[in-house]
Amino acid sequence: MKPNERSWVLITGASSGFGEEFARQYAAQGKSLVLVARRLDRLEALSAQLRERFHVDVLVEQIDLSSIPAIIELHARLKERNIVIDVLINNAGHGLQGPFLAQSLDHSLAMIAVDIASVTALTHLFAADMRIRQRGHILMVASLLSFQGVKNFAVYSAAKAYVLRFSEALHRELKSDGIAVTALCPGMSDTGFAESARQKITPVLKRVMMQPQPVVRAGIRALQAGRISVVPGLGNKAITVLTWATPRWFHQGLMARIMGV
Repeated sequence: MKPNERSWVLITGASSGFGEEFARQYAAQGKSLVLVARRLDRLEALSAQLRERFHVDVLVEQIDLSSIPAIIELHARLKERNIVIDVLINNAGHGLQGPFLAQSLDHSLAMIAVDIASVTALTHLFAADMRIRQRGHILMVASLLSFQGVKNFAVYSAAKAYVLRFSEALHRELKSDGIAVTALCPGMSDTGFAESARQKITPVLKRVMMQPQPVVRAGIRALQAGRISVVPGLGNKAITVLTWATPRWFHQGLMARIMGV
């Protein structure tokens, strides 16, 4: 990186949940931020708080991430302004609980557009810039559900499995280009995602629910350390080990029971 070149952190889905917490923790590190989401009012309120508290530069971009042309335009605008993205946080995601055939096709395709297509496009565009500079960091926010297909989360768990495998492959592909790629696989967390996904909160899920702060902190530390992936929380780690150690019929049935489906 050139001596006079400032690095920025781009965070998608920054208006709430993990995205908002990523913004707060990176701002506390003194990083300049590009916050991307659809809800402009939430983005502007957050950016004002971060500027006042941490005295960092914050750029707000209202983007519908289901639109690939909009993502391409965002990338072009940032390049025109010489904004160098050193850290890309692919956090935005869309989920919905319920039987696959009970959901409209449009809902399923919208999930794929945000959880798969937009992540692929953002990574391709910004990783290409990072490769030229021989420096960069990309964090993919997957899910504990990415380790298995879960009843009534068919599209979401499949989409997050794509994110996890995509991230694992790029971890090795891009390492020689100076780019660290890490997958963050959180379990149930108090981010508001469950409400928007119309997810049933079972007693077991309440007991293992994590707050956003330690999840995001684990993701940032793993990315800085160049790890391939991280599963925050002892309970979530135990579920991951159980998935590896037991037959599919067992752990998928157990997960369906835990998820209340």
